[in-house]
Amino acid sequence: MEKNGNNRKLRVCVATCNRADYSKLAPIMFGIKTEPDFFELDVVVLGSHLIDDYGNTYRMIEQDDFDINTRLHTIVRGEDEAAMVESVGLALVKLPDVLNRLQPDVMIVHGDRFDALALATSAALMNIRILHIEGGEVSGTIDDSIRHAITKLAHYHVCCTRSAEQHLISMCEDHDRILLAGCPSYDKLLSAKNKDYMSIIRTWLGSKEMVRVMRKKGIEHHPNFRAVKHVPFEQFIQLVAHAGCMIGNSSCGVREVGAFGTPVINLGTRQIGRETGENVLHVRDADTQDKILQALHLQFGKQYPCSKIYGDGNAVPRILKFLKSIDLQEPLQKKFCFPPVKENISQDIDHILETLSALAVDLGGTNLRVAIVSMKGEIVKKYTQLNPKTYEERINLILQMCVEAAAEAVKLNCRILGVGISTGGRVNPREGIVLHSTKLIQEWNSVDLRTPLSDTLHLPVWVDNDGNCAALAERKFGQGKGLENFVTLITGTGIGGGIIHQHELIHGSSFCAAELGHLVVSLDGPDCSCGSHGCIEAYASGMALQREAKKLHDEDLLLVEGMSVPKDEAVGALHLIQAGKLGNVKAQSILRTAGTALGLGVVNILHTVNPSLVILSGVLASHYIHTIQDVIRQQALPSVQDVDVVVSDLVDPALLGAASMVLDYTTRRIY
Repeated sequence: MEKNGNNRKLRVCVATCNRADYSKLAPIMFGIKTEPDFFELDVVVLGSHLIDDYGNTYRMIEQDDFDINTRLHTIVRGEDEAAMVESVGLALVKLPDVLNRLQPDVMIVHGDRFDALALATSAALMNIRILHIEGGEVSGTIDDSIRHAITKLAHYHVCCTRSAEQHLISMCEDHDRILLAGCPSYDKLLSAKNKDYMSIIRTWLGSKEMVRVMRKKGIEHHPNFRAVKHVPFEQFIQLVAHAGCMIGNSSCGVREVGAFGTPVINLGTRQIGRETGENVLHVRDADTQDKILQALHLQFGKQYPCSKIYGDGNAVPRILKFLKSIDLQEPLQKKFCFPPVKENISQDIDHILETLSALAVDLGGTNLRVAIVSMKGEIVKKYTQLNPKTYEERINLILQMCVEAAAEAVKLNCRILGVGISTGGRVNPREGIVLHSTKLIQEWNSVDLRTPLSDTLHLPVWVDNDGNCAALAERKFGQGKGLENFVTLITGTGIGGGIIHQHELIHGSSFCAAELGHLVVSLDGPDCSCGSHGCIEAYASGMALQREAKKLHDEDLLLVEGMSVPKDEAVGALHLIQAGKLGNVKAQSILRTAGTALGLGVVNILHTVNPSLVILSGVLASHYIHTIQDVIRQQALPSVQDVDVVVSDLVDPALLGAASMVLDYTTRRIY
């Protein structure tokens, strides 16, 4: 069996010291177990797993149906630093015999415990390859020194965050031997929250010292408190997922709990160096002013967006692929990489822009489109389906397409930051709700798009009107980039638009700003779909031009020499434009009227918001621009006649605008 130079299965030894590291290692162990053609698994248990005071947690490994190859009693009793040192020494005495017997190809070690340092030291001195999980992180205590020491001993590194990856590189670790995979426990966490949690409620978890204090105070007799030695991981994550708040100084609070958006109060400085989501509030110093109580009042019962800083739920497949790539024929001796970090690809902005991405959704009248869009505005992959007519079919299709796209993004090495949705009609972007839709999208009023998508994908979701999204696309990727004030006008099936004022999008008090298609340019004009008369949309939209084209065609006045319409083809706006270009006087007159109406609308916009640029977007933009420029010269005030009117060069402004909501917000604190 040939695997990257290996002629046999890779023998992997996973060593676990306590229940915390087992929660990270177990998903990897399960993954290894499912591929017996590639791997042989040996499990070594030591440390607090075997101590009664900590719940004899080795039993949960047995309950998970793993064969424990070796049990090593390595903990020396005592609460001081000397006991910790003696425990490391005891492990160093016992481990050589075990490793000589097992002869593993790779030893997997997790985290920053003193037990893990003993494991890494033994394996390194015995020329066994070490894969270190969660290196490169910073917590702010002695744990940092232990973690970084293990990093220097390890040959391969699996880290959880971009910052951790950069720290490893700055520590001169070989970039080719670093995998940014995310935290393995997130593979389980992001799909773990359920509603059936009351049956497993246990209320409190702490160290022996905490238990002693609780007993001294008599707290354990209070009906709302309970002290337990150990809560199984599956039950523990249900507790934190549904808790009103979590208080303590465990890394669990700043890492795993973020997957559920549960409020956390982090006490002291132990985890102060770690990256955290919005859900973490720090109380760093001694509680002399009731700060903990004040923090509890601020935090309890809040619900924050789930954080994916530490993983996207796909760590294990990446880790297994990484393990398979290990070539046992390569020299074992570590190589440290110089020069400094800034020249490494991982810190290169081009590399970051290629991987950070958004899922963009465009809800059109005919088609439903989903795309993976990179930070540079490149559409990496696009999916298109006919937009169903009913609410239930439509929402199910959106969820299905987004789930498929998110899965594909993993294969394409795209890190999805969130979901942006562009839709017709009036939208409340603060709540992610479509208030009233256009007639093109039926059964689509008072619809909450944010909640079902966020719950399914565990990602933040933004929603806005398609005209506003077009303006956002121009601001980030198009001709509006860097401009303080500009207006985008969409000329398509309908007429829409968006206004950027002082670099920000204008929504209005009832989210009805920039309904530019419904500016009235004639009191006795044609009927508009909004119920009014004489709107720009009633003159210049694709629907309006189609209406006029049908009238001409019904009267045999549309077609001219060199032009034909197949019997099975519906007459539309483009036929009217073609007829006008071929000399059809009536078609030319209709198009001139439409362009003039649109031009008057632009003049009104110039006089109202005084933008420095007007960007025309949509399929009809290039056919209207010259007429609009003529109307501006004839009708506008001299002070605005020099404003540029240009045609957008963006291929897909709706999707790009939807993506820009995600990319702008989620990276605003980074760049």
